[in-house]
Amino acid sequence: MSQARLSPGVVPGRLTPDQLAANFVDVAPPLDRHEAHVAADRCYFCHDAPCITACPTSIDIPLFIRQIATDTPDAAAMTIFHANILGGMCARVCPTEQLCEGACVRMEAEGKPVEIGALQRYATDGLMAQGSHPFKRAAPTGKRVAVVGAGPAGLACAHRLAAKGHDVVIFEARPKPGGLNEYGIASYKAVDGFAQAEVDWLMGIGGIELRHDQAIGRDITMASLQSEYDAVFLGMGLGGVNALRADGEDRTHVLDAVSFIRDLRQASDLGTLPVGRDVVVIGGGMTAVDAAVQARLLGAENVSIVYRRGQDRMGASRHEQDHATASGVRIICNAAPLAVHGNGAVTEVEFAYTQDGPDGLHVTEDRFRLRADQVFRAIGQRLDGAPEGLELAGGKILVTGPGRTTLDGVWAGGDCASGGDDLTVTAVAEGRDAAEDIDARLTGRPVEIPG
Repeated sequence: MSQARLSPGVVPGRLTPDQLAANFVDVAPPLDRHEAHVAADRCYFCHDAPCITACPTSIDIPLFIRQIATDTPDAAAMTIFHANILGGMCARVCPTEQLCEGACVRMEAEGKPVEIGALQRYATDGLMAQGSHPFKRAAPTGKRVAVVGAGPAGLACAHRLAAKGHDVVIFEARPKPGGLNEYGIASYKAVDGFAQAEVDWLMGIGGIELRHDQAIGRDITMASLQSEYDAVFLGMGLGGVNALRADGEDRTHVLDAVSFIRDLRQASDLGTLPVGRDVVVIGGGMTAVDAAVQARLLGAENVSIVYRRGQDRMGASRHEQDHATASGVRIICNAAPLAVHGNGAVTEVEFAYTQDGPDGLHVTEDRFRLRADQVFRAIGQRLDGAPEGLELAGGKILVTGPGRTTLDGVWAGGDCASGGDDLTVTAVAEGRDAAEDIDARLTGRPVEIPG
């Protein structure tokens, strides 16, 4: 056992290297050929399948499962990639229990859906492992499109545009592409550098130039992009993090959950990452769960997620909630933070119990405190530094139809745009659909969108 296992405060190396390696293995190991065939055989291959409707990218799920069942997994992968070029990552991070698998008729009949996500990974991983890119570019159109942000929306948009013969330049503010796939999800969901491997594979289409350390408003302007390119797509995500608005939240060791997850994903040695003995995560979404579970896996003794509303209102899926509790995380609902206590560094967080009423959330007089030497904020992100001239709605870029903004020739998609869920698969769909609309505008060709 590491000597730091029960050390007070925020320290690195609470677990041994072997313990850390065991904790951060693939949370859902891939299916082998036999397992894939057994899983595929459970599909009813429904006509007007509800799983397709539930998928934001409208993948023809019965078709690709039938292709796996008939031992043509490469064809299955192509069926997936035609609709969702980031199908490999989506197979790993999609809340399938809320989407395709939640809609599966097997789920309603038996409480156990077809393993759609695992089957999708089986097919996509197999084709990607062959190395070559399966799509070929159309004849060059002579048109140039700027894409701001190399996250799921930007990558999906860029790939679709490149496939149609346009030249694409992606401007990315960070050192690596991938967006939340690289910086914002738990490391045990995408092991062995999969996020970067997927980007490298996607770029194999050709016709895409990636420029790093290029942030809009700092290094590039909307005006320059509009003047130099035939179209612009904005997919820069959300850069800001909401504040707790609780007294004392500026104390030492009160951090943003997204920063913690980012640092963990980029760490070459998990043993160097400091983590508290008593960790409190405030929020109820996927980010809160990812931060809490990973704190526990790094060796935190007591980890609690505290959410202001009831458990049924949590943004994290029930599967993710169950994964958290199975990992030793306690979930406390109907509690709102009031104050962060401590002398310089945090030592306790004070909460008030809440009640949901017909006219909103009420904070009661019933209080309690949790011991904490590290606190993570996971209460949502916001758009900072929106380009001038764009109309906003709900703090995001207002879009209509397939991502059209209020500026002519400018589209947007992903987390920075209004409408839709903040999910990787939704971002992919929005980037893809915007690319089709851009292509139609630039060439007059008909739109080609699944579903």
